[in-house]
Amino acid sequence: MEEQIPFKNLHSREYSGHKKKVHSVAWNCIGTKLASGSVDQTARIWHIEPHGHGKVKDIELKGHTDSVDQLCWDPKHADLIATASGDKTVRLWDARSGKCSQQAELSGENINITYKPDGTHVAVGNRDDELTILDVRKFKPIHRRKFNYEVNEISWNMTGEMFFLTTGNGTVEVLSYPSLRPLDTLMAHTAGCYCIAIDPVGRYFAVGSADSLVSLWDISEMLCVRTFTKLEWPVRTIGFNYSGDFIASASEDLFIDISNVHTGRTVHQIPCRAAMNSVEWNPKYNLLAYAGDDKNKHQADEGIIFLGTCVVLMETQRITICRS
Repeated sequence: MEEQIPFKNLHSREYSGHKKKVHSVAWNCIGTKLASGSVDQTARIWHIEPHGHGKVKDIELKGHTDSVDQLCWDPKHADLIATASGDKTVRLWDARSGKCSQQAELSGENINITYKPDGTHVAVGNRDDELTILDVRKFKPIHRRKFNYEVNEISWNMTGEMFFLTTGNGTVEVLSYPSLRPLDTLMAHTAGCYCIAIDPVGRYFAVGSADSLVSLWDISEMLCVRTFTKLEWPVRTIGFNYSGDFIASASEDLFIDISNVHTGRTVHQIPCRAAMNSVEWNPKYNLLAYAGDDKNKHQADEGIIFLGTCVVLMETQRITICRS
């Protein structure tokens, strides 16, 4: 039995608001709000109706003095979001008011941020390959670890007992949590590993690499079960859909590849106008947000700043089951 999406029913919507390119998009835990972080030093919260087409309200989160490189929502609270910036700060925001409620000054330019699945801790990575773990309640660092290799993306597993680092050596380092003791080093790719995504069902994780491949790993066995080979450029971003059956991956190729996790086959490719920086599926629907280095080709009204970036949504009307 294979699940197939009727892609003729897909449509997309564009949301313009940022003045410069978007580096990161993320859904809140109930799939009603989408956040975007930009080089323009702001984040935005978009109130999304998954099947609606009306005017979308958005809130601007202002305060950072450098690029907002990554952001993530509290996994237990639909209105709390954390942002990591090159200005060396990490900020916690209330998405209802747009106000910053907590701020921590760290040691370097922050490029990665992720929440522990129970919502108690936030991990932040910076350009100096230093990892900082913050206690969310006090918003103070409880661990700091400097690595002697290039650390790219970071993630906990679904239970919060393991912590993953993708590295410039082509490895995935697996640490126990909270001790941060090394558990395993996975020789994952022949070039640097850039991004990682955890299957929401908890069976797999996927790794995207500079070698243009995406590898799929059995999380219980720590074994690679298949690779996805459609992209031709270094993989910048990957994400599983809410059921764990599909994976989206993107790069400087002018398309986003969507593949069936279980068969490895491509089921659809979404054409793009530019290199993509971030893809993320809605946690409740087959709704994909993505953003990249787009240059807006629409005419801007006189006196309005030309908006160079869009957040785009792809929606499926239904999923059909084909039985063999």
